[in-house]
Amino acid sequence: MSEIREISRDGGKSALSVALIGPDETRRRMVAEVLSGGQPLLVREFSAYPVNLGSAPRLPEQDYDIFIVELDSDSDAAFRLIESVCASGSGYVMAYSTQADLQLAVRFMRAGVRELFTLPLDPAEVAAALERAAQHPLAGRRATRAAGKVYVFLGSKGGCGVTTVASNFAVSLARESGRSTLLVDLVFPLGDAALNLGISPQYSVANALQDLSRLDERFLATLVAKHDSGLSVLAAPGQLTQDELSSGAVDRLLDLACRSFDQVVIDAGTRIDLMNSTLFEKSSTVYLVTQVGISELRNSNRLISRFFATWGRSLQVVLNRYTPNALLFDDAQIAKALTRPAQWMIPDDYVTARRTRNAATPIAMGHSSIAQAIRQMARAACGLPVEEEKKKGVFRFIRAIWERATASGKRTDRIA
Repeated sequence: MSEIREISRDGGKSALSVALIGPDETRRRMVAEVLSGGQPLLVREFSAYPVNLGSAPRLPEQDYDIFIVELDSDSDAAFRLIESVCASGSGYVMAYSTQADLQLAVRFMRAGVRELFTLPLDPAEVAAALERAAQHPLAGRRATRAAGKVYVFLGSKGGCGVTTVASNFAVSLARESGRSTLLVDLVFPLGDAALNLGISPQYSVANALQDLSRLDERFLATLVAKHDSGLSVLAAPGQLTQDELSSGAVDRLLDLACRSFDQVVIDAGTRIDLMNSTLFEKSSTVYLVTQVGISELRNSNRLISRFFATWGRSLQVVLNRYTPNALLFDDAQIAKALTRPAQWMIPDDYVTARRTRNAATPIAMGHSSIAQAIRQMARAACGLPVEEEKKKGVFRFIRAIWERATASGKRTDRIA
């Protein structure tokens, strides 16, 4: 049950909205009394921890600016709630407890709590905290869904080339669209997207998630590295770390990335453990990177059947290192194994891949067949027409013969 109580002298629209959440009525009322003696506020009290943010009743036509959560009644439930609020970027989070426990404080500050009070409250301390909250971007903003487009690259198996495809796609997307683009390497902790791009970032995803209470748009901007193509990169850690990457932390990071950039490319490697995160909402476009091999096609079939059976065009299959004249399977067999035709084929060009890898130069910055294929993917993603490949003389003639020989008549998105 919840009770709405207006604590405002003018009742105007300028009053901050507060969700006061605490199962212990005595402690909750102590906090409410202190709140009633300060600046204009609109407070709703909750006598139980909502299972998640979406299950909490809303004030009419608005979100909450501030969440004040009791920690003592059920610290684990309080932690889950706070992590959910912070992951969604929905409001400025405070908490209160009867315990002056340093370990408890550290745990909840890392989850995203910005102000932690010990009962009995000091009215001056609470007033100062409310002033800080009122000045913070999370308060008074009325959270809205981020507009940035999300492109997630997922591999059917390690070694399929997910990082190579994702990082070069991100470079092409930034260059072709001219829009702000961020590449996030979530292959934790052994990701090497930055290495593929030839950059040495000072900060990483680990820094972004080290203290969720600090993670906002401005802090994120200080962590990203800039590539010569104009692409921004949030790299994986340069050192091995035992830190875990939770779905809640990823949700928070993705929300901020989408608020800060027009386009966000995620190198997810084979992180199917993040399937419950917002990475894999249907508003994202997921590129499933695989190869034409028994193991890879089997894994792709299992992933599509389990997670993406109803996704339609939001899932696009990418056949990497594709060599038509050396395949064990024809197009019909591949489509049957994948339960759908592949949208993109990236040719096998070992010489180019090795040369660019050794030079730490993105393939997308060159003019190889791989660069051409990935560029077409990026142009399609940002709504630009697919370019005709320049073909001359005998090479054009040979290419035409090959296309007629291998065309199945069923695939509509084959790269020219």
